[in-house]
Amino acid sequence: MPHVAGQITRYRSFGLFWASRLLSVVAFNVLAVAIGWQIYELASDPLDLGLVGLVQFLPIAPLTLIVGQVADRYDRRLIVALCRTAQALSSVALAWGTFGGWLTPGVIFTIVATIGAARAFEDPTMSALLPALVPRRELSRALVWYTTASQVARISGPALGGLLIVLGPATAYAVGAACYLLAVVLIAVVQVEQQVRVRAPITLGSVFAGLAFTWRTPVILGSISLDLFVVLLGGATALLPIYARDILMAGPEGLGLLRSAPAAGALVMSGVLAVFPVRDRVGPLLFGAVIVFGLATVVFGLSTSMLLSLAALAVLGASNVVSVVIRHSLIQLRTPDPMRGRVSAVHSLFTGTSNQLGDLESGLTAALLGTVPSVVIGGSGTVLVALLWMALFPDIRRARSLEG
Repeated sequence: MPHVAGQITRYRSFGLFWASRLLSVVAFNVLAVAIGWQIYELASDPLDLGLVGLVQFLPIAPLTLIVGQVADRYDRRLIVALCRTAQALSSVALAWGTFGGWLTPGVIFTIVATIGAARAFEDPTMSALLPALVPRRELSRALVWYTTASQVARISGPALGGLLIVLGPATAYAVGAACYLLAVVLIAVVQVEQQVRVRAPITLGSVFAGLAFTWRTPVILGSISLDLFVVLLGGATALLPIYARDILMAGPEGLGLLRSAPAAGALVMSGVLAVFPVRDRVGPLLFGAVIVFGLATVVFGLSTSMLLSLAALAVLGASNVVSVVIRHSLIQLRTPDPMRGRVSAVHSLFTGTSNQLGDLESGLTAALLGTVPSVVIGGSGTVLVALLWMALFPDIRRARSLEG
């Protein structure tokens, strides 16, 4: 493991990029825990938890085509820095509103929409920036470390958020703002070899080039759409406040543990993949990971034991990181750099759709059918989608290597 770590960490700019990503995701998860708890305290309605996901998603769809053009034409570091500055200011507004007593669900939704708009630019730009920081041969391993940063943050962020809620949501929002600002500083000092940017006039063809490239590349289309439907059906994280408060009786500290459990499993699996990177039979491994993800979701949905719930979420996270690394590697390695911003924007639209609309679907289904049926139905649907995609996208099922 030290030798493997050394291979990646000798790239200074990647190290700064990694730390910046870590802080940004910590900040986002601290905010997510605080917002979820505060919304449920204010409204006590599971549908409102789903609406948090919806208002994050709403800016993503209309901005997708713009994001791709911006990421392929301008300094990607500057774009990321501006996005995180906007999220820091949004965190300050949440803290100020909580401290002043004027923060309502409507105001929270408005601020969350602003954060969603910033993330609509940040996430695909970060994905497009990564391949410029390491040699091509190291990209797969760099993606594992990039994913590891997210998982470490998703462990520490929710746990930290749960502890900070005890001191008050305003404290959690203030800490989130500080993390965002430090992430801005780190990304600003990343050094990237100067690359030629797209300077041709913007045409209808260039605007839709990312969608066209995705559509005519079955492996990329299948990988992205698989994520869309799997997380749309299998995502139960929006309902964790209900499990923590009403089913498992665990309180805010328990909510932090539940939100951290998937990342803990993912972190362990990231360590395994860093030492033993995916090199062969990537298609079967991808679909197998998705099926395990769905089954773990069903187990979590039925559990009334805190330990079993944490274990199921850990397995869910471990299987998800295998899927994420394979899908992201396939997309990045099979997309030329001048197109990465636009293809990453399309990918972000699909993942944003799955994550945020998945929250809405979970909240709506829970409101109509109950919390447990919502999660069980979603997990079962995930398994069915994986089996269907194996038939619809044989190129992925038969894939042996990441580069093809």
